Amino acid sequence: MCAFNIFSARPVRVPSIKKIFQLSARIGCDLSEVEACQYQDVMGSMLEGVNIVDAIPEPTLPVKYPRTPGYRPPDHENLHRAWYWKTNIIGAKEGILKDKRIVLKDTIAVAGVPMMAGSWLTENYVPEFDATVTTRILDAGGVIAGKSVCEDWCYSDSSFTAAKGPVLNPVENTVTAGGSSSGSAVLVATGEVDMSLGGDQGGSIRTPASCCGIVGLKPTHGLVPYTGILPLDFSLDHVGPMARKVYDCALLLEAIAGYDDGLDPRQPDTIKSHQYTKELGGSSLKGFSIGILKEGFDQETSDSRVDKMVKKSAFQLISLDAKVEEVSVPMHITGRAIASVIALHSVVDTMLRGGSAGTGYKGFYPTSWIDAIGRSLQSQPDDLPPNVKACWMLGEYLKHEYRNKYYAKAQNIRRLLTEDFEKAFEKFDAIAMPTLPFLPPKMPSSTLTIKEYTSEALFDNYNLHTFNATGHPALSINAGFVDGLPVGMMLVGRKFDEHNLLKVAYAFEKLRDKIAAQ
Repeated sequence: MCAFNIFSARPVRVPSIKKIFQLSARIGCDLSEVEACQYQDVMGSMLEGVNIVDAIPEPTLPVKYPRTPGYRPPDHENLHRAWYWKTNIIGAKEGILKDKRIVLKDTIAVAGVPMMAGSWLTENYVPEFDATVTTRILDAGGVIAGKSVCEDWCYSDSSFTAAKGPVLNPVENTVTAGGSSSGSAVLVATGEVDMSLGGDQGGSIRTPASCCGIVGLKPTHGLVPYTGILPLDFSLDHVGPMARKVYDCALLLEAIAGYDDGLDPRQPDTIKSHQYTKELGGSSLKGFSIGILKEGFDQETSDSRVDKMVKKSAFQLISLDAKVEEVSVPMHITGRAIASVIALHSVVDTMLRGGSAGTGYKGFYPTSWIDAIGRSLQSQPDDLPPNVKACWMLGEYLKHEYRNKYYAKAQNIRRLLTEDFEKAFEKFDAIAMPTLPFLPPKMPSSTLTIKEYTSEALFDNYNLHTFNATGHPALSINAGFVDGLPVGMMLVGRKFDEHNLLKVAYAFEKLRDKIAAQ
């Protein structure tokens, strides 16, 4: 018989003999009972390191400004169902964001304010720390107006998967507002806030920006620290600004960009931000070359009217003295597959089994969130929506049957995709294509099969994922309307060249508005 002291104080229990047999079976080993007892003893000794770690107080992120918890707004204050939580957290008395009301996607930590990431699994979680971008907004004089609804675990291109119900598009309630930063786009579009922050692992800033007719920027990977924000995959994660106008997008980027003192290892220590608003310039784009990406158009799901509008919008930049011509990057159409394979593995490793923290990098880990995720997944995994369950099961299958082979191969191939775009950017300052090559889809009915639900949640679009994989900055700006619905043009730039990308977008915006006023 095996024995150990049942009164010893340990943060982690020594595994029982039954559990050891389960663990050995999981890794494919056969043990006798004698061997199991010996392993139990060995594991007990090895767990001493856990005791040591558990006894040391851990550093966390600062909380610099007082606040009250806020409240969940009633329906009459939430007509488009875009608010998750309302607050009024006031930052510094002066700064570039003075008195600007900003809403944060509900994956971005605000100490003392509930954060559920769109999922029933974490409805009662309250972080005890502020994300770095939260602190930077407050340091710049901004007001945190609240948290916006996001899609369940941020794994949807549409706006109907959030646990608290669908987010409605203010342009037309019958079509999607886009996901997963659905609430962030809607609250900007309705004017309820001045600006917002969204997250983007596969288009989650740019899709709702396109569907709601606003500006949304996925910055260069690493330009804006992701510290204190729930990740999907460290190589795909981006956070960035959303606003009605390019100037405000540039202003918010100015406040949040820059190095985070090693807390986010996605960032090179040589990173530099700009005074983006001062570099927007005027209406001239003399000396700029704009490429129209051949592979971004005429896809299987493309609407020819959308393609036509975006091409027309891009060619209008010729009137601003820009050079505009077509460019081809054939590997672009593989970007969706590359990013999707990476994401399928990370759903398991980082997002779910990893407690939305993962392992393997030297940065800040939200241990309270990890604990909350672990407990809720054990007790209520059926509360996940079908699209997340499908991706989780497929990710588990790929890992169990093929280990990390395809994750690794996708990461390796990603370098080839990135190199092809780097070659294109030797000639072009920005590359244009539709954000979505189709109009915002209709919101689905309330009764769907699993296949229908997943298909409606995950759009068939090849333009967005590529730039999560390559890390280039990508901005969606409204190019006009077809059948009364917004059409987004996506402009992609060189890495860490946001000042020029924003300059192109700003010049186009002024031209677009001038033409519309005539």
